[in-house]
Amino acid sequence: MLSDFDILQKLYDDDKFVDLLHQPNGILWLKLRSISRVEQMSLFCQRIGLDVTSIPSRQLFKYVYDHKPSNEVLESFIRELFKQERNERRERENYIIDQLYQMKVFDWGGLYQNSLEQTIINNYVKRIQSWDELNLAIDNKIFASMKGYIQCSWYNYWSSILIEDIFKDHPSVLPTIGLVKKVDFFIHDFPFDLKVTYFPDGYMEILRRAEGLRPELTLIKDFCRQQGIWFDNNKPADVLLAELWAKVTEHPSQEAKDFITDLKQTRKRLLQKTIENPKALKTWLYENQGIRRFDASNRFFLVLVNVNNFDESWKLKRNKHLLEKAIHSHLDKMKPDDMEKLQLKFKWKNEEFETYADILFIVA
Repeated sequence: MLSDFDILQKLYDDDKFVDLLHQPNGILWLKLRSISRVEQMSLFCQRIGLDVTSIPSRQLFKYVYDHKPSNEVLESFIRELFKQERNERRERENYIIDQLYQMKVFDWGGLYQNSLEQTIINNYVKRIQSWDELNLAIDNKIFASMKGYIQCSWYNYWSSILIEDIFKDHPSVLPTIGLVKKVDFFIHDFPFDLKVTYFPDGYMEILRRAEGLRPELTLIKDFCRQQGIWFDNNKPADVLLAELWAKVTEHPSQEAKDFITDLKQTRKRLLQKTIENPKALKTWLYENQGIRRFDASNRFFLVLVNVNNFDESWKLKRNKHLLEKAIHSHLDKMKPDDMEKLQLKFKWKNEEFETYADILFIVA
């Protein structure tokens, strides 16, 4: 028969997050997991006067959990650890933000997250037979693409730390200390995995289709053909859409200005419609996860939108003043009783899942 600890571990491993939360000690288990590294857990045991000198390191987490430490003492310990880490980062925060502003263009270079190896294997390793041609491709194509990939990854990493700290600085938020899969912090004792994203092109097309509107890419390609604006139709749809937006926006004709103005107005209207009723977007974000990153954990979606140019929404990730004001205002309004209202059901691969999800739009 499985122990209480093993039941919670299995629920966590099996991605049954809601079931775990409904267990009497599910939240305690998750909080302890965030300090489950040996050095952190040993310090906590010293704090609560628990002798673990004879306990093997692999059994330490379970041993401490079985003793059911006080939630108040545990939270106080976690906040102390976070304060130490936060003070170290705060000393460098202005420097990091300044460095993030050195990023002028956000371009993955064709090597997108989760597909780096696959892209290189498919486009170069399996297609090129000549040794000289392979090395030429490495020098002229892969190097430039890798540079863009690394720069974008760097920007996402450090801006994500900045945003997480903004959340964790709020008094209603309990941070996690170690890297805990599926949990970045707790809001009123509810665990959330933070997902920073932008307004999805795919969801925008769903909204347009629901109103009988043609896809943006189809419209903008037709306009370019009419105006004699050349484009490469073999490029990926998202890349081509961004390029054509730029080309038409910069075109000097009044027709181009009117066309872009009309597209922007439609985008803003559909964005506002989504903000007023965000449940469908939350569901879409769960149901359109990649296979490698799929899980049904509670999520806090932070959706960043530059209304004048959706393709530059990435710049908002470094705007601390804007982010901090909006995030803390949202957290100020959240109450413990509000958490159950965030319940959400979705389908993935013909299987039904239940979770909890909040969403905050930051529009500038």
